[in-house]
Order: sequence, then C-alpha cells, then structure tokens
Amino acid sequence: MLLHQQFVRMAKKHAKKLAIIDRTTEKRVNYSTALIGALILNSKFKKYDEGFIGIMIPTSAGCALATVGALMSGRIPVMINYSTGAEANAKYAQTKCKFKTIITSKALLEKINCPVIDGMVMIEDIMASVSTGEKLKAALISKFPVGVVLNSIHKGDENDTAVILFTSGSEKDPKAVQLTHRNISSNIENFGTYENITESDVILANLVFFHVFGLTVNLWVSFYYGMTMVCYANPLDFATVSKIAREEKPTVMVGTPSFFWGYLHKSEPGDFKSLRLMVSGADKCPDALREGFMKKHGVTLMEGYGATETSPVISANSQEFNRPGSTGRVIPGVQVRLENFETGEECKTGEVGKVLVKGDSVMKGYYDDPELTAEALEDGWYNTGDMGFFDEDNYLWHAGRFKRFVKIGGEMVSLVKVENTLEKHLPTGVSCCVVDISDEKRGSAIIATVTIEVNKAEILKKMGAELPNIALPKQFIVIRELPMMGTGKIDFRTVTKIVQDILSESESQS
Repeated sequence: MLLHQQFVRMAKKHAKKLAIIDRTTEKRVNYSTALIGALILNSKFKKYDEGFIGIMIPTSAGCALATVGALMSGRIPVMINYSTGAEANAKYAQTKCKFKTIITSKALLEKINCPVIDGMVMIEDIMASVSTGEKLKAALISKFPVGVVLNSIHKGDENDTAVILFTSGSEKDPKAVQLTHRNISSNIENFGTYENITESDVILANLVFFHVFGLTVNLWVSFYYGMTMVCYANPLDFATVSKIAREEKPTVMVGTPSFFWGYLHKSEPGDFKSLRLMVSGADKCPDALREGFMKKHGVTLMEGYGATETSPVISANSQEFNRPGSTGRVIPGVQVRLENFETGEECKTGEVGKVLVKGDSVMKGYYDDPELTAEALEDGWYNTGDMGFFDEDNYLWHAGRFKRFVKIGGEMVSLVKVENTLEKHLPTGVSCCVVDISDEKRGSAIIATVTIEVNKAEILKKMGAELPNIALPKQFIVIRELPMMGTGKIDFRTVTKIVQDILSESESQS
C-alpha cells in the first residue's frame, strides 16, 4: 500500500471529518482541506530536484501535509532532527543523501537560533506564494473521484523508499535508514490489528516526526486509518500536553518514559482518562511510572519495543495480552529469533540472546552504505543489537543493548539490569545512567551517574542483595542533568564522554 495514495482514499472517504487539530497554531483542518493543502504542496514541490527533499518542520499540520505532498510529487522526504544541532544535522543529511532542498520554517529557525543554510526553503514563503488559481486547481482536483485524484499524483511501487530517517546516533554517527511504503504500511496494519485501532480513534500526536515512533505511529497511523490527529509541537511542554489531553479527549497515545514522567508530574488527576491505549517505547518503562498513571488517571500504561530499522514496532503489550515489565508479544507479521551470542543457536525459554527480526517491516537498508547494511541484515534477518528473552507465555523481555553488556570475570553483566536495580533504591525523582569505562589501566569499571548526591554505601548494600559483586558500580558520579536525545532517550555516548573526562581530570590531579 502506497502511503500517500492511502491518505487520498481516507481524505475522500472522510471529507468533512477533522484530520488534524493543530494545538500549536490552533487550526482545525478537515480531510477535504487537508487534501487540498497536500495537492498544493505536491505541485509546489515539483519545481525542486527529483529524488530526496529534506523536511525540517516541528510536529504540526504543516509538517504532516509537507510529508504527504513530497510523496505525491514523487520526492522522498528526508526527515531532519532539529532538536539537537539542527544546522549540523541539515548539512549532514544533504551530504549523506546528496540533495539540496530542505523545506523548513522561519519560525522554527528563529526559535532554535539556526542559520539559513544553502538549499533551505521556508514553508511560510511557499504558502504565501500560492495563487488563487493554484488554490482553485487543487480544490477542483480534490472534488474528482478517488481514481482521478490518484492519477494526478505520483504512482510508484510499494517497494519504493517512502522516507529516510536517521538513527539516534547515541552510539555512533547517525545512519540513514531507508523505509519503504511496504515497510511502514505493513507495520501499521499489523500493529493496528493487534491493538484494535480504528478510524474512530483520536491520536494525541506529541512526538517528533523525524523519529520513526512519531512518523509511523503518530502521523501515518492516523492518516492510514482516517483518524483525527491532535498534534502539538513541543512534547516537553508537559503541562500543555496534559491540558490538551483533557480538552481533546484522545483515545490513543504513545511516548517515551521520560516524556510520560513529565506528563505524570504536570497533569491534573483524570487528564488522560480518555485514553484506551497508551504505549511507552524507546526505553525501559519503570514500574513506578505505570503505577503512577493507574493511580492518577486510571489508565494502563503498556510497554512496547521497536527500532527505526523495523518501522518501528516489533512487540507490544495490549489490553488482551499485558505482562507489565515485558515488552509484550511479537505483533503479527513479524518474526523474532533469539540467538545465543556465542554459539549462534536459537535460545531456550528464559535464555538471554541477540534479538533478530524478520518481516515486511524490516528496512530496505542503510542509504549508500552496503557494508553497514550487510552487517545488520543477513538472509532478511535484522540484527537489532539488543538482547532479550522469551518467557514461557511468549512475552518478549528486553535485556538491554548488546553494547550495554560488559564481560567481567568471564560473566556477561547487563548495564540495564544494574541500572534498573539502582533505580529502585534511589530517592524519588533522581535519575541514573550506568556506563562501562573499562580499559587496560582501570580494568573493568562500571560507573553509576546520578542527578544528585546519594548515600552510596546504603544503596550499594541494597544492590548487593540482588546483584553479584562484579556488577556493582565502582563509583558514583553526579551529573545534575543527564544529556538527552531529542527522542527522549538518555544519550549514553555523551554520558560516557562526560564520565571519561571527569575521571581523566581527577587522575591527572592525583
């Protein structure tokens, strides 16, 4: 299924229904108007180079319709992260994918203090240049039957690339992931069937569209089913997002634990009570967070698991099958194999192994990087770089990144397990991140970073009752504010660098 064509079908079917409630601009756009807007952008984008076109616009009606318009014009949207180093990310995308034009917003550039770089075109200027004739033409085309409208836009094949997304780069330089129409549409259908998503759902789209979680589950799930999308540009504006949830009464919402913590603290009781499906992903969902949402809002916060390369959903809990602590059952249409990291054999129930994924939602590959693609994909199986295990009822449990396991005294120690154990014994509101700073000089060194000074002796004593000695942190370092990625994940790469710098400095002084 081609995504932009499915949008046209839904727009024709639900012409008078609200497609987007944009709470940043306070615009309410029905599907008929959204279709006209996308057709106008389709004709405007045709004057730019064929191939890739950059999109760097916050979560909004403008970003959603620019993404659709790009595909309608036969261009492939390259979604650019503006939350961390927008200028560098824009230039990196242009160089990596060899294109020039980036559709962005004057208001955004001013807000984030990003200079205009060569190739940037402002969405405000594009919209201001639309003539009455162009509006009438788009409105006229939109009134034709579905088949005629589909004939007026790019056709293409479901194996064509539908988007380029960059990986978070929390461990190394971002990779350009190519997701096809088939990748994304199969993930939407499989996830949607599993969670019983329908056109009558209203989704709170609070995530950024340059991240796969936001792009697939907020933008495309909504347009694919003909739902109403309630969007807001800043997921970190916790009080406002909570107020929007109270006023617009969404039924579906996804997010990351760090965002959900913010909503929990800044919301009034019952703000989120309209939600029938609330899924947390991208990081481990703590028990305290789940308990907080149930107590304050009467809503079950469920955990899911995915990756940019798998469009993203791999597994999720649902109302029917929910095991708190696990990442749920593997969704239909996706296969997961757990492989022993030493023998390569399939793991037994309860045995931790490498998570490999196969199915229609697995990416085409990394753009212009055959070596990295070959490393990640073998016989259609994508190596997620994660570790996990299945329990006796086929729930998948995440055990952390393979890179977040460290071998000490012949044993594989999970830094995520150390983190989860530490988290339980920290005072409320204190965040932590555990990193490995092993080298020849220091030997094995697991370091815990916390956001305030804590009673180390007492915490280590409690941790020692649950973990072997080799897994206990050697040192505690205070980092008042742990660096975050734009996606809401802790930036391990930066944390590790900060810890290395602090240790080097204290060693040079001693």
